[in-house]
Order: sequence, then C-alpha cells, then structure tokens
Amino acid sequence: TVKHRAFLLAFATFLSASVQAQPQQQSLQSLEQQAQTITKQFGGQLKALLQSSIISSGPESAISVCKMNAPAIAEQVRQSHGWEVARTSTKLRNPSNQADLWEAQMLAQWQEQLRQGTPLQSLKASQIVTQNGKQVYRYMKPIGVADVCLNCHGQHLSAGVKQTLQDLYPEDKATGYKKGDLRGAFTLQKAL
Repeated sequence: TVKHRAFLLAFATFLSASVQAQPQQQSLQSLEQQAQTITKQFGGQLKALLQSSIISSGPESAISVCKMNAPAIAEQVRQSHGWEVARTSTKLRNPSNQADLWEAQMLAQWQEQLRQGTPLQSLKASQIVTQNGKQVYRYMKPIGVADVCLNCHGQHLSAGVKQTLQDLYPEDKATGYKKGDLRGAFTLQKAL
C-alpha cells in the first residue's frame, strides 16, 4: 500500500541519516580528544618552563620566557599535529592574543556560568563553525589562576615584575587576579 511504502521510505531515510550521523559523532569525539591532549601538552610544557624559570631566575625571567616560548611551542604543535594553538583572555597581556568573536562569546558565557556557581574545571567549548567558507573545528579550555600564576598575574606584584611588564608589555591588562579566577583560555582550531 501507499502508506506502507511511505513508512518504509521514511524509515530507510531515518536509518541512513542515523548511520551517517554516527561516524560524524565519533569523528567529533576524536577531534575533542585530540584537542584535549594537545591542550594538556601545550599547557604542561609552558607551565614547566615557567616554573623552572621562576625557580632558577625569579618571576621576572618567567615573563620573558613566556613571551618567547609560548609562540614557539604553539608553532611546534601546529607543525606536528596540524592544529592552530593559542591563548586568549578578556584581560590581555599580549595584544596579539585578542579574542575573535567566537572566543569572546565563549569567555563571556563562561563568566556567566562561573557567576552561577559552575566549577571552572567543568567548562569547555567545542563547535564546528564555518570560517572563510571552510568548516573548522574550534575548541576552548579555560586557564585558571594557580598559585604560580600569581607571581605575574596577581594583585600584589613585586617591583621587578612590574618593571618587566612595563618594559615588555606596556599595555598589560592581565593583572589583579586571585587564585581560582578565570585567567583566559587555550584556544585551538583545525580545518576539516
């Protein structure tokens, strides 16, 4: 009957869409896992360098180390994994880390979620967006302020840190934080 054929056609279409959606879902999960792994590697390498620099030469040297090494680590990740890796914030130290529209929206959304009591560790963002006519997977993970961060981003900075920031980042806005604050985010993207 016509109703029976229409039902079978609709059911076959549904099954086809479900079968196609499943690999796409697995692919998105794989992309998110890759992004999480790269974020841990990038953040871990940078944190280890900064801690080592603080121990050996003080927090002033960590500012220079961060300025020189963060872009180099990001470039290394791009070359080895094909991901664009950066950091951004609403209070910038380096003006070249200015958030784009998507990143700014995520940071604002996270601030609101934090005000409502969402734990910082549970926040993340991932989405496929169209940029310049191409599909791009975007991922962001927050950077929380830890004890070590307070040396250069806290409310009470040494005179040496203040001078180094003035010398290297005269327009610095990335101070005044307390432990546990949202400092910014790791932001990754990969063309699909």
